[in-house]
Amino acid sequence: MPINPDSGIPIYLQIADWIEDGILTGLFREDEKVYSQYQLAEQYSINPATAAKGLSLLSDRGVLYKKRGLGMFVSQDARRIIFSRRKSSVLQKKIRDTVVEARLLGLTEDELVDLLRKEMGGDH
Repeated sequence: MPINPDSGIPIYLQIADWIEDGILTGLFREDEKVYSQYQLAEQYSINPATAAKGLSLLSDRGVLYKKRGLGMFVSQDARRIIFSRRKSSVLQKKIRDTVVEARLLGLTEDELVDLLRKEMGGDH
């Protein structure tokens, strides 16, 4: 995943999101070691402290845990924690934004549901 310093999203959050995405897609599995702050810093040409901040955020959320002297590892509950947080905050905000936009465009509830079904791949 490329880091975009111009995106308006802090780099440490982009790092955390990238690792979370990797956990959800199976790139990183339970009890598997993730990249160190120094590996991330080198890979993305960023300050190691910035990478460490992203890793610490995930540790604070319970997504990662530290093994002293060995690094950061994916927790057994990581997928559930990420799913729950994203469903309750990230997805909910996107749904709210979508409903606001639909109202501005004058779409009916049925039209919005049809658009959602098409995007999800269902043709009910």
